[in-house]
Amino acid sequence: MSRRSLLRSAGILGGTAALAVTGAQAAAAAAPKTVPGWIFEQGKRPQVWLAGDHHIHTQLSSDGMYRVIDQARHAAAFGLDWLVITDHGGATHARIGVDLVNPQIKAARTELKNTLIFQGLEWNIPAAEHGTVFVAPGSREVEVLKQFENSYDGSVNNAGANSPVNEALAVSGIQWLGQQVDRRRVEDALFLANHPARNGVDSPHEIRNWRDADPRIAVGFEGAPGHQAAGLPKGIGAANARGFYGNAPSANSFPAYPAESYRTWGGFDWMTATVGGLWDSLLAEGKPWWISANSDSHVNWNETSRRPDGSDQAQFDRDGRYMDPVYGNTVNALAGDFWPGFYSRTHVGAERRDYLAVMEGLRNGRVWVDHGALVKGVEVEVREVGKKYGEPLGGALLVRRGRPVELVVRITTQTMPNWANFVPVLNRVDAIRGAVKGAVSDRDTFKAPDTKVVQQWDTSGKRGTFELVLPLGKAEEAFYVRVRGTDGHRGQPGYLGAAIDPAGPQLDVVGDADPWVDLWFYTNPIWVLPK
Repeated sequence: MSRRSLLRSAGILGGTAALAVTGAQAAAAAAPKTVPGWIFEQGKRPQVWLAGDHHIHTQLSSDGMYRVIDQARHAAAFGLDWLVITDHGGATHARIGVDLVNPQIKAARTELKNTLIFQGLEWNIPAAEHGTVFVAPGSREVEVLKQFENSYDGSVNNAGANSPVNEALAVSGIQWLGQQVDRRRVEDALFLANHPARNGVDSPHEIRNWRDADPRIAVGFEGAPGHQAAGLPKGIGAANARGFYGNAPSANSFPAYPAESYRTWGGFDWMTATVGGLWDSLLAEGKPWWISANSDSHVNWNETSRRPDGSDQAQFDRDGRYMDPVYGNTVNALAGDFWPGFYSRTHVGAERRDYLAVMEGLRNGRVWVDHGALVKGVEVEVREVGKKYGEPLGGALLVRRGRPVELVVRITTQTMPNWANFVPVLNRVDAIRGAVKGAVSDRDTFKAPDTKVVQQWDTSGKRGTFELVLPLGKAEEAFYVRVRGTDGHRGQPGYLGAAIDPAGPQLDVVGDADPWVDLWFYTNPIWVLPK
């Protein structure tokens, strides 16, 4: 059997038929047509790890302040290799902002030749939250982004309400991006959903519909949102909710989401932090869906710059951007954001250091994320016992049924102080395993009952580079594994109980959530597919 046939027979590949949508909300929605594929990258090991951030705002966002070069220079100084400028979609941005930011981005690319700077936008997803959309640099990047925003942005098209028509518009937008790649208007395009649980409006069936609309384009969501400084306690911070996750259900929210889903857990979105939760329910279908982490930088904590006098909303609406920031002579301790690279990082395994390689690495799930520079490096693979190499993050190990397999985790511990001026210590690493059950009958499912923590390693005394090996038994049925690690300072049994997750991240306290004493890393999964 070919690899493609094998994956489809294992329930891993989706066909081209229209997807059935269940649940009262989605019953009337147009079911998206899938792009054939669900192809997992195999046999390619990352040649270089590139840290980046796909969610950054500038003076061309109505709630931003900085120039592109300000964000890019700080990102480079704080160790990032790539970044995406994602100013808010909307009428003013669609009219003029997409055009105005492009010369700044090109100038920054010239100035910072070793930093990859993408142009994108933060999409107001029809009927849902926000998302990052970006394209590979080229002669038509502005043209494609502007057309996309005018045609599919929920704010521009008054399509924010929760309705089947608006849900279908979001699906069409993702499919349209794929068509622009097919027509070679741009070399590549990607979409990732931002802060998915913040307001409860990204229902499970919507997320599945985005993923299935075109899996080349819709590749994942933020496992950890930005705004990580927002929870710093009074006296040194705003005493707000970490990630600005301090909301409650609204008329557009998915009613089955619990109150705990509107908060972060160890700085991570509830959908990712819950073992056996929504992310795992997606993975248990055997289809790729990846996580990322970023700054969502608008106005940064402990900065002294401000907008100049006369630069207000009216001026922004007229000019499409605020005037350049000026020195303010006052420290802003109430801002909720960190500079890109200061705290959150998305590490992409790439074949080379260029734009298309970063996008391909994101698409193929060769990604791990961390907070506060918890570790220097993470490499994960699943291999057949006795073999030297296996499949890395995002891959699918094809193995003869009944053969023993093992998980191998290689950690390089941190030796350098982070930007809070201390050297983090990794105290525990967890392995999480879930069975692949195939497509769900109820597309609003947000639990994976067969997923749980299967191993906890005490790493408190380990330094340098070390290896953790977990026997996974004989490969009889399809499954996946993923890994997380922590400094161990805060924890509690997972949302679904101690039998599933005995020591997961702790629910963050609104008004008192210091991000520097609660550090985690998470990896994307690897599948094991017996043949």
